[in-house]
Order: sequence, then structure tokens, then C-alpha cells
Amino acid sequence: MTRPREDTAGRRSARDHPIDTMEEPRMSAPEPAPETTSLPLVDVPPPTAEDVEPTDVNYDEAFYPARPRQVRPRARRNQQYGDAKPPFDPVGTNPAYVEWLRGQSMLGDAKTLSRQLSGQASMWQNPYARPNPRKAVNSASVWFTAYPISLITRPGQSFLAALGSPKLWEAFEQIGIQAVHTGPVKRAGGLDGWEYTPSVDGHFDRMSMAIDPLFGTEDEFRSMCEVAKDHGGTIIDDIVPGHTGKGADFRLAEMNYRDYPGLYHMVDIPESDWHLLPDVPPGQDSVNLDAAAERALQEAGYIIGELQRVIFYEPGVKETNWSVTRPVIDTTGQVRRWVYLHYFKDGQPSLNWLDPTFSGMRLVMGDALHSLLDLGTGALRLDANGFLGVEKGVEEAAGWSEGHPLSEAANQLIGSMVRKVGGFTFQELNLSIDDIHSTSSIGPDLSYDFVTRPGYHHALVTGDTEFLRLTLRQAQEIGVDQASLVHALQNHDELTYELVHFVTRHKDEVFELGGRSLTGAELAEQVQSTLRERITGEAAPYNLVFTTNGIACTTTSVITAALGIRDLDTITDDDVDRIRDAHLLLAMYNALQPGVFALSGWDLRGVLPLEHEQVKSLIAQGDTRWINRGAHDLAGSMSQTRMSGSGLPRARSLYASLPDQLADESSFAMRLSRILQIRDRHGIAAGTLLDVPDVSHPGLLVMVQRTATETLAVTVLNFSADEVDGTIRSEHLPDGARVTDAFSGEAVGRIDGAHELPMHLGAHRGTTLLVREAPDA
Repeated sequence: MTRPREDTAGRRSARDHPIDTMEEPRMSAPEPAPETTSLPLVDVPPPTAEDVEPTDVNYDEAFYPARPRQVRPRARRNQQYGDAKPPFDPVGTNPAYVEWLRGQSMLGDAKTLSRQLSGQASMWQNPYARPNPRKAVNSASVWFTAYPISLITRPGQSFLAALGSPKLWEAFEQIGIQAVHTGPVKRAGGLDGWEYTPSVDGHFDRMSMAIDPLFGTEDEFRSMCEVAKDHGGTIIDDIVPGHTGKGADFRLAEMNYRDYPGLYHMVDIPESDWHLLPDVPPGQDSVNLDAAAERALQEAGYIIGELQRVIFYEPGVKETNWSVTRPVIDTTGQVRRWVYLHYFKDGQPSLNWLDPTFSGMRLVMGDALHSLLDLGTGALRLDANGFLGVEKGVEEAAGWSEGHPLSEAANQLIGSMVRKVGGFTFQELNLSIDDIHSTSSIGPDLSYDFVTRPGYHHALVTGDTEFLRLTLRQAQEIGVDQASLVHALQNHDELTYELVHFVTRHKDEVFELGGRSLTGAELAEQVQSTLRERITGEAAPYNLVFTTNGIACTTTSVITAALGIRDLDTITDDDVDRIRDAHLLLAMYNALQPGVFALSGWDLRGVLPLEHEQVKSLIAQGDTRWINRGAHDLAGSMSQTRMSGSGLPRARSLYASLPDQLADESSFAMRLSRILQIRDRHGIAAGTLLDVPDVSHPGLLVMVQRTATETLAVTVLNFSADEVDGTIRSEHLPDGARVTDAFSGEAVGRIDGAHELPMHLGAHRGTTLLVREAPDA
């Protein structure tokens, strides 16, 4: 799955939906830290000043010396139109309504922004043609991924004001976090006449460039960007190049107004063929086509019909990727009905990247430039950017909708425009490794690591890293640069395990796993069934399967399942220690290899899933991911507040607040900071993965890499629940080289003539070894 999908409500009252209840948080005493037993991060003592070898210059100083900062161009969107509603009916024949919609539209704002930037010399100061993952990693290699509706803030404090707090950024600096990905904060959902309608997808159904008042103001957003810059950090925003919500742009498209129909994959069906269309139920503005209606319209030559897959398939809700509108009066008084494409939900009409008006491209570019040059962000996440091209299939084949060259071309344009103004992009795109490689070679600078994410969860629950090693090697063979990936713990999505690589392009290829030869499709099913068996059901009833995409859970609840904890109410202090160790092991896997490391507030607080009854109405239609999005309080100052300002229930946290953790050397946050210090000191983030060798024990994972400081580094991790005595072996390890533990600074030994080194690791422990060739005798 490409990214989070949810049925959140955008601006409903408390009567309509609990998620939108703007409850006033109550003041309370600080939340006490849980009792902990100090455990070392690795099986060596903490470093002393004498143990750590001095470094003359750090990685940034060596590779990116001080240089003048480029001055970015600036532009502002049109803000003269507010929410004031003119009189008369909201129909296409009312010029006042049409003009009001134009003032709300993203395409209108895009035109305003583009005219301010055209012809400016500042638009030509940066190279832009090729992705530059290492420059992006150097800009910010450790990210905090936020989710607006889950963060508990102080009374009267907005989400954006909370993320712009200097005290929070001081804590982030201490941990080693360099960027915040805000998540979707712009106005989303739709318009029904004059009225805003709720988001159907957690604010990923963008309908405006304006900040949603639910999350703050544009001034607060700009202030947040300035505070981040003051602390050496940056802010990452979202754009959605694949679709919008049903806002002003879609309503103007339905009215056949000017260039607006060119924004979408929408087809005007003549009234003579309305008998092919289903009726729209009262109170709805569209209805999904069933397979029979889809075929009928395809045979009549109106639409290209069936696509390669139906994302979020749900009988009676979404059976195809096409929906039809109710009758709509256009600006000339004619009544029209349109069939439109939506890869995701019916409230997310797909943008058309190859319409003669190029309206879709103009809208997306304007949205990107608004974020970078008006609000002041440094980077953008490209949401669902693998679904930008669609083409009629040959004969009876499904339409071509994934891995399409138009998607690659569109991503090249978006990535180039962002680089042109000094920013970078990343894609959260769950396609085959081949498609991720081809897309990232010309488009975004970084890609989300859907390649190995299911692999490291599988390694944890089985105590066997074979599948993880297989996925790492697949990426190497295809040419994916690990430094171009965003390696993440939890975000607001489910634990995705679609394993698209193995069930699409490589479904018939034979792989070896567990001593058996399996096709890609068989391998994927075996891994998925193992994860379902170990992480859900009888083993862990607090986690839930999410459609065919994955498992709704938190990082912490993956670990509790792996440790055999069936009832979360029985967790003891000793269990918390074991959970913390395994959590840090997963952090080490993601952080001690090239690329970006990302984590969330759910990770920093060790958050458990919500009880199913707490979000019963939200998961009623199958969107079980709401259980892993529980509200949490980073600062710990609102410990008695039971829900976020958006009305999401507070979840149970196993770890203390950030202030308390930063005062405790044994805490998750402080032990994580040591991992990130090693990562930064030795230039691991911008290094190169050289080898993922075979191992002497199934629970071990060994990653050999050349760091950006030209050091040979070996990350060794034990995914098993037992102590392991094993041997590290790789042809990249030179005979006679001396080996030092990066965490302790202690000498470990020398590589022998067989390129081997003996190694001991405790359960769920790991370290990074620095390998230095012996001086000539």
C-alpha cells in the first residue's frame, strides 16, 4: 500500500463524529515515569573519553564545508477569498457561486503563485535534473513523523504551534532528530454547496492550499519552519500528485467550467446513455460502479474499464475504480453526469497528468511551490505518486495503471521542480523493487523502505533473518541504493506486508527460503501467513488485520506479540525492559545502515494499540488502522487528558514523557540518542551497503558498509531471544584488520585469514564494528 488511508472526519461537530470533538484538554500534574531497570544498549560498557578515538573533523565539516546559503524565491497564494458565502443557490448558473469556488480552488492559487515566480533569476540557482539522495540525507537524516489528529497539546495550543515549540526542538536536538514530517495539515474533504464536508481519508484528500483551522494557521506553520531552522532542522510537508478531494476544483470540473474538467480522469456521459449508469442514492453525490456497469461503459467506449487492481476493495462500497456523479447543472444550465476515476476512495478523484490543458500538472506544481516558497518547508513527501498514468489495456487485458512511464515522467517533473527551488522529495510508494528503482532514478530523491520493512518484522517474530537477508540482497541485485531509502519504525499506517515485489513482477520466479524452493507468490503468502499467525488472532488479539494490505498495530505491539504477551494488561516492569530492548534493536536496524531513519511519537512513548471498542465506529467499515493511531502526549504535561483535540482517544504509553526520558540514561530516548550519535559520527547515513553475508546463526543479521568517512563498518544484530555466539564472515573484511566496537571504543579483535571474526551478542542486542586495515609491517 502506498500510504495511509483512513475515514477520518475533517470538520464535523461532536454530534457527527467523535474524532472531531474539540474537547478542551484539562491541566494536570506531569505523568510519572514508569519504573525501569537499566540495561546496556549493547553487551559492552558505555564509552569513556579515553575509549573513543578522536576525530579531527566531523562528516559535515569534511564533506560539506561552509558555503553561502542560496536565497530562495518567495511567492504567496491568493488569500483574498475567505469562507464568506455569497447569497443564492450553489449551482453552476449562479455566477457568485462559481466565482466563490474559483477563489477556493487550488488551480486558481497555482496560477497566482506561478506568475510571481516566472522570469525570476532565483529559479535557476540549483541543479535539478537528477535525484541526489545523499544531499537529501545530509540535509536531514533522522526524521520525526507526526500525525496531526493524534498529538495531545496544551489547552488552546494548535498542532502546528506544538510542533513549533522551541522546547520540543531542544529535545529533538538532544535525541538527534533533524526533521519533522508534519503529515497532512491542509484543508481536506469536499464541498457540498456552500458547506465543507469531512475528509474521507485522514486529510489526504487535499482540496485547498489553505491550512486547516483544525491544525493551526499559516503563520504558525511559517513560525514552525523558522524554529526548525534555528535548531539546524527542517520541516517536511506533503503533496498529493495523484488526486484531490471533492473541493472547489472538482465542483467546477462537474460544472464543465473552463480548464477544470481537464484536472481529472472524468468522462461526460450523454443523457442518451444514462441508462448504463446506476442511480445515486439520496444524500450522496456519487456511487461506485459495479463490475457489470464498468464493463458496459467500457464496451460503449467511454472508459478504459478494469485496472490492474482495486485498492481498498470492499463489496458494496468499492468494487471498481470508477464512480458516477449525480446529475449536475453546469454553468450553461445543461445537466450532466460524469464517470470519474479514483484509485482510492470515491472522495478522491484521480488527477489527469496528460490532458491537453495540463491542468493537473499545474495544480500539483502550484501546491508544491506554495509549501516550499510560501510556507518555508525544506522537503515534500509525494503521496501515491506511482498512480499518475493510466492507459487502455490490449484486447481483454486490464488497463495499464502501475509502473506506467507517465508516472515516471510526472515524478521527474515534480522532483525537478522541487530541486530547482532547493528542496528534496521522498516517495512512499509500495511497488516492486524494480519499479522503485526506476522511479527513484529520475524522480524523487528518496523512497520509503517498503523493501525490507516486512522483513525485519518477520525476523523479529521468527528469530530468523533469512527473509530479511533475501530482501536486502534483492534490492542490491536490482541496484537500489540503501542510502536512497527512508528506513522507518511506525508511522500512522498499518504494518504493510503486501510484498508487491514478490506477487507482481516476480510471482513466478523461484526463491529459496527455509530450505524450500518457492515461487514469489508462494513466498509472499508464507511470510504473510506467518505474520498474521504471530501478530494477530489468538497470539495477539489486540492487533488486527487491515484488508489485504497488512496488520494494524504499533511497533510496540509487534514486539509484545513477538515476546509472547497475549494480554497487554499483564505487562510487567520486566516486560517493559524486554520490549525496550527489542524496540532499540529495530531502531538499530533502521538507523545503522545508509539512508534516512524515521520514527514517530508512538515510538518515542512506546504506545500500545487502542482497545477496539474505543474506536468501534471508526473501524466499523474495515479501516482497522485507527487502533494504531492512539493519541499521545510527548511533553507529559497533559497526562490526565483522555483524548487529542481532534477527539482521538488517548492510548497507553509504556515509556515516560520526553523530559523524563531525557533525564534518564536508561530510557528509550537516551539510548536511542547514543545510536544516532554513532550514526552521525561515522557518516553511516550517507554510506554504501557492500554486503549482506550468510550468517552462522539464523537470528543474526550482518550488514557490511563503507561509510561516508571511508570507514569499513559492520552492523551486527541479533533478532533472536537467545544469546548468540557466532562468526562474522565477509570477503570485504581484510585479513589482519583490527576491529573496534563503535559504541565502547574497545578493541574487539582482528579479522583472520578466512575473513572472519568471532562475535557474542545478547538477546535482541546489536552493535556496529569499525574495521581498520592493519598498518604495513
